[in-house]
Amino acid sequence: METDEIVARVAAREARAVARLISWVEDGAPELPEALAALPPRSPAYVVGLTGSPGVGKSTVTSALVGAYRARGRRVGVLAIDPSSPFTGGALLGDRIRMQEHATDPDVFIRSMASRGHLGGMAAATPQAVRVLEAAGFEVVLIETVGVGQSEVDVAATADATVVLLAPGMGDGVQAAKAGILEVADIVCVNKADREGAEATARDVRQMLRLGGPVDGWAPLVVTSVAARGEVADLMAALDQRRAWLDEGERGWQRRRARAAAEVLALAVGRSRSQIAERLSPEIVDAVADGRLSSFAAAEGLIPGQ
Repeated sequence: METDEIVARVAAREARAVARLISWVEDGAPELPEALAALPPRSPAYVVGLTGSPGVGKSTVTSALVGAYRARGRRVGVLAIDPSSPFTGGALLGDRIRMQEHATDPDVFIRSMASRGHLGGMAAATPQAVRVLEAAGFEVVLIETVGVGQSEVDVAATADATVVLLAPGMGDGVQAAKAGILEVADIVCVNKADREGAEATARDVRQMLRLGGPVDGWAPLVVTSVAARGEVADLMAALDQRRAWLDEGERGWQRRRARAAAEVLALAVGRSRSQIAERLSPEIVDAVADGRLSSFAAAEGLIPGQ
């Protein structure tokens, strides 16, 4: 598919073209910059990031949110961010089985995604995939991460609302605080709230967040859900509240500016890293390894313009 054809088909909301262009994003295809530049401008989607440790029910919550937004008539895109295999470069976990109930809905697009060859990694690939979905007319984009780590930081930089999911009885509140995950939370949702200890977990998290105070004027919300039964009304209300807050004044614009800065920086760093790696010769490596050259001196010599 040629660049102009794929752009036209994305604008016409063809799912196969959307999938192909997101594959270009993953691979860092040579045609990608031209294709992204040619995409028609559309209203920004509301981007929601969902993160949390394995077992909290991320995919179930994501699926329930898809159902809730579809009930409002919204077109929903889902990006499931998986770790990239160093051997095959593919997304290890594949499309989520629990999402298949939405698979036949033409107004829902679901895709697992890994940064196979993108110079900027997920930090650049994720906002570019969001831009593709926006061009295809998706009004809400849900980004689900596979676990905890750098991907959470990358998603938080992309999302308008970052939801940290916890579950009762897993010690998640304490672990999340230790891992610093609560620092990226706009909303904390204790899922599986029909289990014993859910209210205690929510109370503990509220106390932890109270110690930190509001970030940029936003005080993180703590809600509960039972996503397996589709009970995500409180989470939807919190997401609505966050969106209304962003729509006040220039907050939404400032959020988009921060997202653009993170994307540009990730691309620049990725491109520089690639260029520097090409200049790292076996001779330089040998000289550092046997002590003839310091690592600092070697690094200085690899930086363009030095």
